[in-house]
Amino acid sequence: MTGNRKVVGIDVSKATLDCAAVPVKSSLQVGNDDAGIAQLITWLREVKPDLVVLEASGGYETGAATALAGALFRVAVVNPRQVRDFAKAKGRLAKTDRIDAVVIAEFGVAIDPQVSQLPDEDTKALQGLLARRSQLVGMRTQELNRVAQASSALRPQIKDHIAWLNEAIRKCDIDLTAKLRSSPAWKTKDDLFRSMPGIGPINSRMLMACLPELGQLNRQKICALVGVAPFNRDSGKFKGQRRIWGGRAQVREALYMAALTAKRCNPVIRILYERLTARGKPHKVAMVACMRKMLIILNTMTKNNANWNPNLKTIGN
Repeated sequence: MTGNRKVVGIDVSKATLDCAAVPVKSSLQVGNDDAGIAQLITWLREVKPDLVVLEASGGYETGAATALAGALFRVAVVNPRQVRDFAKAKGRLAKTDRIDAVVIAEFGVAIDPQVSQLPDEDTKALQGLLARRSQLVGMRTQELNRVAQASSALRPQIKDHIAWLNEAIRKCDIDLTAKLRSSPAWKTKDDLFRSMPGIGPINSRMLMACLPELGQLNRQKICALVGVAPFNRDSGKFKGQRRIWGGRAQVREALYMAALTAKRCNPVIRILYERLTARGKPHKVAMVACMRKMLIILNTMTKNNANWNPNLKTIGN
């Protein structure tokens, strides 16, 4: 029975970790730093929880979650929106850090969220490089948009900055390639992903860094995890349009760019896209279907450690 389990909820902020255990009445507040996390681990060893639940908090939860997993606690990192919806359903409208920690713990008891697969040091380094590359590309896009509107006096300065950003992106790509090629396991997975037409180096790196569950879940769960599984919106006689929501935006963006290429050069994806658009499906609907198809195929390829084979037309169906 999930109601008999002992769960600790942790409300994460930049400075502190507010912790509460249920059904036992025990709480703790520590700093969100090495000393505070060490104190938290000591307290958890006394509480002996079956599960520790943290809200995703813009990366501020990473240090604690990684340390707790390293201390052999079962850790789940959950979506804050789900926790708030759970609190509203229970009529918990008040909001403080301590109340939030209790609600997170109660959410863990009621929902029993899946234990998170946390990244190792190499994966975190790869994630950091990918995040930095995205920042640089975003800054370059902003500067390219500004240069046409800038005065003649400012235009050379902006162009110099664009040149600097281009060089920084190039160096970041070199570092990413070196990081991938330094690990035989990553090199093998990179080669496997890129054997599918449409998956380029950036797509492959994003999948490795941000979707470690690939090949370990079934097709329904992996699609829901990424956010490309359409959900029904029906009530009585009303039949709403099915929509996707939630999931991992970074992975979804990478899959969208991959699908744009695949609908031209990948025979399986091209046929799917053309069939859907011929039936009158909007471009976005057809693209999401292509993204979902690619993800299912990649999941099967990873699970079976098998490179892309266009003749396996039943793969992912």
